[in-house]
Amino acid sequence: MKEIKNKFSGQDKVSNHLQIGGIETSVLENGSARGVRIAWINTGSGLRYKAVIDRALDIADAFYNQHSLAWLSHTEVGSPRPDCAHDLEWLYNFGGGLLTTCGLSHIGGPENDEYGNRGLHGRISNTPAALESVIQPDLAAGNLDMSITAVMKESRVFGPNLELRRTISSTLGDSQIRICDKVTNRGNTAAPHMLLYHCNFGWPLVDEGTKLVWKGKCSSRGLEMDNEIFNDKANYKICRKPMESHKGGGESCGFIDVDPDANGMCRTGLYNDKLNFAVAMEYNKKQFPWLTNWQHWGSGEYVTALEPGTNPPIGQKKAREQNTLIYLEPGESRKYELKISVVTDKKQIEEFTSIG
Repeated sequence: MKEIKNKFSGQDKVSNHLQIGGIETSVLENGSARGVRIAWINTGSGLRYKAVIDRALDIADAFYNQHSLAWLSHTEVGSPRPDCAHDLEWLYNFGGGLLTTCGLSHIGGPENDEYGNRGLHGRISNTPAALESVIQPDLAAGNLDMSITAVMKESRVFGPNLELRRTISSTLGDSQIRICDKVTNRGNTAAPHMLLYHCNFGWPLVDEGTKLVWKGKCSSRGLEMDNEIFNDKANYKICRKPMESHKGGGESCGFIDVDPDANGMCRTGLYNDKLNFAVAMEYNKKQFPWLTNWQHWGSGEYVTALEPGTNPPIGQKKAREQNTLIYLEPGESRKYELKISVVTDKKQIEEFTSIG
């Protein structure tokens, strides 16, 4: 923190913190996103990103200097659509972005059983937020932290009633995003709970030869198109050039049981040696026991995602059969934290990439 503060030793020469960085809220006014509230967070370090208030406070665009970090789909940011909770409708409003939240009660494909009908990846990413606070850095007081906090509800009459309270924070001069979530059952009966952070990375960070970093056991999701990449003979930790077999709906998924460090923390991410920086993700293994790697090397639709989750995206039904489905009792809460950092120091990059 002392190092960061030293970067702003000229703070007595600044009238407005936005000259250095901070949070600026606005409303989009064109196309399918007309009327959608957003917040641009500028860390003053080269890292800037857009949180979409009306889409669960998820993160869409993200840049480090001139380089885009996130993959943005053809649909871009759109207005929230409650009907996206059915079948594959979620894909019509999936803008990609650095973070799309999946859950709060289902992650995985569409399914139907005696407990109800569930669409792809649940409802929460199409839920507008009730904004609680926007806290700006205060240079005069020496406080370089900034944050935005909002609440989203996945609720209906007769339940379930789940609440997500999210705070996204950064510090002036530090190239890091901190996400802190608290999921609470506000209903009067136990409620199933699943959560996954769909973190989508794109060009130029993701390019042919970009290295995917994690340490742990990886297995194919099991479909033929998954086995094409996630097999013992393939190097699935190196990003590929666009693949003919990934046009349209072609994709591959691997489920990873990440090895935590001595403090129970997992580190994963990407390193592009041409750009000479890495993006590292850090989270607690107890909070997110699983990591999913989605690879979709389509021409003009080129993306890989690293997705920490309470479960792999296998759906509520299979998790229930495996006895791995979480239930939150009335009033019970679970906390989740994720840090996303841009790493530029040579020694820190070597340390990070040596993980695996």
